[in-house]
Amino acid sequence: MGLSTTATARRRAPVQERSQETVGRIHAAAARLLARGTGAHTLTTAQIAAEAGLSVGALYRFFPDKQAIIDAIALSHLEAFQDELATGLMADLPETPAAFLAAVIDAFAAYLAAHPDFRTLAYGPPGQPGRAISPALFDRQAEEGALAELLRESLVTLFGLEPDAEFPFRLRIAAELGDRLIAHAFTQPDAPARQRILAEAKAILAPYLFGA
Repeated sequence: MGLSTTATARRRAPVQERSQETVGRIHAAAARLLARGTGAHTLTTAQIAAEAGLSVGALYRFFPDKQAIIDAIALSHLEAFQDELATGLMADLPETPAAFLAAVIDAFAAYLAAHPDFRTLAYGPPGQPGRAISPALFDRQAEEGALAELLRESLVTLFGLEPDAEFPFRLRIAAELGDRLIAHAFTQPDAPARQRILAEAKAILAPYLFGA
């Protein structure tokens, strides 16, 4: 590497670090607003920029619109959840596919309860239901995301089951049904009522995905 190349690399590193720091500030600012109860559909880029201490122009250098910010935050949460889920499953491996599905549903509900900003993106603020995550991101994660892949791999490695050709379609339908039932669970007035809905979700989805 020549001297000029080395100097260029050194200049680029602080710029990249500042860019990452700015993106982090934008994510954190939007998350705070969502956690405080601002609905994703009423949230504006001007609000996010002000909360982050940036100009709107600076925000648009990194994100073309509000939906891009919402999807980036949602994807970050999904990745964090998948990491937590994998760690939990390694510590306590389920014995059946149905138990595996139940563990996933319970872990996702616990993650939503602990992260109100993600819950708002997924299901809307209290009294204002509605998914803010783009349909394209939801569909991609349901069909090809790390969680879908984890489920397919677990069926093979843990339970010796080989998903048939129709399994991706059933998984996509199960994701849609499960998403709506979990959303309904989080409209319930208390934890027991929420758990009752989640129990029904497990009872409905396990036979659909895995058979009797």
